[in-house]
Amino acid sequence: MSLTWAELDQLARRSACARITDGLLAMTEQERLAFAPEVEAGIKRTRGEAWWGDGDDPAAGYALAVIACMPSAARAAAPLSRRDMQERWHSVPRRFWQRITDARELTWLPDLGVRLAAKLPVRDVGAAQWQFLAELIGDQVQLAPRTEGFVRGWLNAVYTNYTEWTPFADKLKASPYLDLLLPAVFEIDGMGGELTGGHWTGSGWASTSVFAPAVVQLVAEGRLDRATILAATRDRLIRGDRPAWLRPFTELHDALAPTVDELAGAAGDYAGLLARAPSPIAGMAQRALRSVDEAGRLEFETLLETSGTTLLRTEKGLVKTQLSWLEKVARRQPDRAGEVLETVAVAFGHPALDVQERALTLVGRWIGRLDPATVARLAGASVVLTGDLPARAAELFGTAAPEPEQVETGVPALPAPPAAMPPPITGAAELAAEITALLHTETVVGWERIIAALVALPADGMAATLQPILERYDYELSTVTSYGNFRRPGHLGNAIRRKLAPAAYIIQAHTIKEPHPLTGLLIRRLQEITDRINTEQVAELLATPTRVDGSLDAAVLLDRLIRLETTGREPWPVDFEQALLRVPRTVDADVTVRAAELTSAAGQRFAAWLKDGGLPDPVSSRRVQRNPAHQRAYMSMNQSHRRFVVDLEPAGDRSPLADRILTLDRGPDIQWYSDEFTPDIAIAALPHHREVLAAWALPTLASSADMDQRGAGRSLPAIVECDGPAGPAVRLAVAYVLGARDEADRLAAVDAFLVLAAQGEDLSGVGTEIAELCEVGMLKPSRVLTGLTDAHHAGGSAAVWQVLAAALPKLLVLAPRGLPDLLELATLVAGRAGPRAEVPGLSDVAARTGSSRLVKEARRLSAVLVG
Repeated sequence: MSLTWAELDQLARRSACARITDGLLAMTEQERLAFAPEVEAGIKRTRGEAWWGDGDDPAAGYALAVIACMPSAARAAAPLSRRDMQERWHSVPRRFWQRITDARELTWLPDLGVRLAAKLPVRDVGAAQWQFLAELIGDQVQLAPRTEGFVRGWLNAVYTNYTEWTPFADKLKASPYLDLLLPAVFEIDGMGGELTGGHWTGSGWASTSVFAPAVVQLVAEGRLDRATILAATRDRLIRGDRPAWLRPFTELHDALAPTVDELAGAAGDYAGLLARAPSPIAGMAQRALRSVDEAGRLEFETLLETSGTTLLRTEKGLVKTQLSWLEKVARRQPDRAGEVLETVAVAFGHPALDVQERALTLVGRWIGRLDPATVARLAGASVVLTGDLPARAAELFGTAAPEPEQVETGVPALPAPPAAMPPPITGAAELAAEITALLHTETVVGWERIIAALVALPADGMAATLQPILERYDYELSTVTSYGNFRRPGHLGNAIRRKLAPAAYIIQAHTIKEPHPLTGLLIRRLQEITDRINTEQVAELLATPTRVDGSLDAAVLLDRLIRLETTGREPWPVDFEQALLRVPRTVDADVTVRAAELTSAAGQRFAAWLKDGGLPDPVSSRRVQRNPAHQRAYMSMNQSHRRFVVDLEPAGDRSPLADRILTLDRGPDIQWYSDEFTPDIAIAALPHHREVLAAWALPTLASSADMDQRGAGRSLPAIVECDGPAGPAVRLAVAYVLGARDEADRLAAVDAFLVLAAQGEDLSGVGTEIAELCEVGMLKPSRVLTGLTDAHHAGGSAAVWQVLAAALPKLLVLAPRGLPDLLELATLVAGRAGPRAEVPGLSDVAARTGSSRLVKEARRLSAVLVG
């Protein structure tokens, strides 16, 4: 009796593999082949949650049907390679699989194995899955693909298919795939990640201490060719990859312990690695080349050419080692010392002052033995020296002391003004397209254009276009809350339904918490549209911005109010409040004069708003929060017990809506996940009050530093580019994100820092915050150093000096790790920014005995400041 798909599906969902096998084998070959299209169609129809909707995982049962019914390897591979089947079909019990394949006397199983192996995903190929495919391929190993997924699966299976105490070298040696797949481990990018942990952490073998010794053992036994493995290792290092993924190959190179002959034969490869490879590999190459040089087999020109590039690398350890090596070469070949010293002079352009100083000192030891022409060239090269070194170079070479650097002016540049809003939506079809786009990616521009069109466009003919959108996105456009929080698309759906069917639609009450005072303003506007769109019609919204950042030109709002006043209607309250909050602080005088002529209550309020300069700035006050004692046991290692935030207190006359926005009391306890702050929505709601925005955003921004959250600080530049005063909230925000773990966040902080510098803001307060945050362990000076260095190179040296001058007095007392680097940056910045005031506490550190780097850098900075 033939099976139907419905019967097969039910059996598969009950894991009744024995009954499936019996049923399939009870069919004739012709019946099974005729059933194949139905199996293919059934598997194709089963998607997503349907796999788990009723009963057990059916993949094993489906796989039995595939192998029993398909006429060829190609037909069988198609359904088994589908994403939903691929990772689970191999769980089919082997005995049932074997019964079917034996009964059909299939000859195309190796072909099937090869096809399935070629389609394995790159990641997460389990040992069982790979082993099943290897069984299909059988002894036709040479047919197996060298794809990344198959090779990763092999590495996994080689270990797990043997007992735990079997040496990994023996496991590799026993695998018939060794000669075919081991070369691919070197050739495929990213394969080193399989040897350094990743998702294998804790599995035993996947550490850098296992792979290299195993391969070396097989080389020693003659199972693998030494020259081939060594060449493959070098080739892998030359082609590059993530530094961590190259580590096992670096360890393999060191474990092979190449002879001088082997090193000399590949000197050019090592020279390239020294110049360009990641630091650990460059160090290995440096050691290799020194061995060749000590054996007298390294060409002099190769050494000088490679050194010229190496001396500009940022890794000071590599550079200092190279300088010591060059000095030995000069002693060994004094007749060519001039060429060596001119190469050493390349380090004059290194960004680190101690490297520049070492190079200058080395040149000074040889200057009496150099010819005048060489000395003149070295003097010319010394013009790039910085800090206190130009004066030392002038004394050494007998040249005139350089003039003090000029103080920077006019840099960095102010950011370009925000772009104008796109034109309004003109029809229902365009509105439907914009709603669809918004549901995939929310943007301020999308929101503003949609709600403006929803109010302005006539309802006639709109239902035919928007009703399908409501049906297609029923969940998104119906759910107004999720876990107690408001969902903007659900409120948009309410507004659309009210627009299309005002009589039939009834708004359901929801018992939920109040929307976020700032980012929830859009929710309030959507609720107001829903309530009034058919009862208090208006021709247009007042609050639609004229700029993409949410700013609204005062003259445009004036014209809208004039048109509204002409109709005799009053504006919608929330819409009007939002419009006022978007008007710039400073407007043209003629707009203020024209506004005074308005006669409506809204018009008179607008005129007074312009006259008074808009929303009064609140009072910002800094607060120290502490983590409650009962929560400390649950904190991660990188969470701080303290956090600095800012409270807001309204000042002057304001509306109830503005009062909620300007009132912020954070309380004494840290709330790690307290805010629902959405940066772009918040900025568009209040584009001219960056201190308020920063105060609301501080918990999110602080998490980039005290919780190492990635991406938390990306909104900082947009906040800082808004106008308004920059108070304690802005200063704290910049300090937090300068100390973020993620590099992209720190780059965002640099952008924000440069905006403030271009606006002429005094940034010494940022330095004070940095010092206090370092004191309580919330910031690491090494992270802050990176951002300040980037700001210095981008033209913000004067502002960077303000920060360092304010931070260093406390940091000199605390002496945190990384302080010498900050002092070195201060020395570099001081000359360009032109300050000459002494830093409190600096002279005391400089006067200490000893030659620690802290003392040396303090002396250097003190010398520059004294002049």
